[in-house]
Amino acid sequence: MDRRELLKTSALLMAAAPLARAANVPEDHANVPRTNWSKNFHYSTSRVYAPTTPEEVPAIVLENGHLKGLGSRHCFNNIADSQYAQISMREVKGIQIDEAAQTVTVGAGIAYGELAPVLDKAGFALANLASLPHISVGGTIATATHGSGVGNKNLSSATRAIEIVKADGSILRLSRDTDGERFRMAVVHLGALGVLTKVTLDIVPRFDMSQVVYRNLSFDQLEHNLDTILSSGYSVSLFTDWQRNRVNQVWIKDKATADAPQKPLPPMFYGATLQTAKLHPIDDHPADACTEQMGSVGPWYLRLPHFKMEFTPSSGEELQTEYFVARKDGYRAIRAVEKLRDKITPHLFITEIRTIAADDLPMSMAYQRDSMAIHFTWKPEEPTVRKLLPEIEAALAPFGVRPHWGKIFEIPPSYLHKQYPALPRFRAMAQALDPGGKFRNAYLDRNIFGA
Repeated sequence: MDRRELLKTSALLMAAAPLARAANVPEDHANVPRTNWSKNFHYSTSRVYAPTTPEEVPAIVLENGHLKGLGSRHCFNNIADSQYAQISMREVKGIQIDEAAQTVTVGAGIAYGELAPVLDKAGFALANLASLPHISVGGTIATATHGSGVGNKNLSSATRAIEIVKADGSILRLSRDTDGERFRMAVVHLGALGVLTKVTLDIVPRFDMSQVVYRNLSFDQLEHNLDTILSSGYSVSLFTDWQRNRVNQVWIKDKATADAPQKPLPPMFYGATLQTAKLHPIDDHPADACTEQMGSVGPWYLRLPHFKMEFTPSSGEELQTEYFVARKDGYRAIRAVEKLRDKITPHLFITEIRTIAADDLPMSMAYQRDSMAIHFTWKPEEPTVRKLLPEIEAALAPFGVRPHWGKIFEIPPSYLHKQYPALPRFRAMAQALDPGGKFRNAYLDRNIFGA
């Protein structure tokens, strides 16, 4: 058995589902979590199917008049909600590496933290990862979720090919190499086109990384140095609570060579101080869950995320909001939000500022513009937070703000639609693939098909 076949077999064994049941029998309320990951959203149905192979999906799709795909449940809004039935893809995994093509094909439900060690062992890597390794590949690309880095596109951009089960149970296969605009339109699909079962991703040779953290960077440094600061590593994150005119922490992740001597780390970075103890992005949280810092070298998948796979990430029960603006407007956008600091901070765990390179995926938040994302991790105070969001959104409106599709926002459809010039074509594609609205829900009705 060669290495590729060994990896495939091992992955299939790893994917065996402890709660798997027959494909045509929905899971009951007792066996399937009925909230999203952070428990801020309760799904509207307890009828949930849990297939373990892509081959089981068409029959489930045909059996139901209305259905929504469900991944790792990391979205904070109703994008995956259904009044009728859901299909959890979490146990549809499997890994097939094509060394010659430099691709990996996976089941849509596999988490990046499950895929990454298998790739690394085979000598490969993904070019980028999100801050959480817990999220599923399928859900990630459907919502254009991202990592960071001025030269790094979102994770959807690594997609080479997809397989989607359409409303009539047939399988739609699209690839970057053969389907051009139709493929690009379908990658960030928001659950509107069907149920994603398989994804083929680009892979690169494996690499090592290090991570360092600096504290207390003045906002004043950002006026003329923001691009230089955000370009200072392969992936850079700025964390702030918006108080005291400062970035609380600067996280710099960079490529390294495992067998090279470790270079001395600069004690200062634009006035910020190098940290010699491990930190959590939220100052009063223990850092055990975070990936290693202080310049220690390790595999790409143990440095690119902020949090380790085996720990509860971030703060646990929380809310998340994220807004994208053009990177060229980054400093002005930061200062616009800072004016609301005394309203924001009492309800905030932390804000993270990152960069995402422009892509060619029409429904991506970074479509055709290098972007900066301002991410808010909120305390679980949803009514209060939702009242505050329109003020933040108004402050960012002059910059053509685009909200993260999977996080909470209040931006009205009339504004949202202006930020996506290809939206009429996406709607037409969704209606052609799903003429009866099997995959429609309240989220799509408001944000995509609404006035």
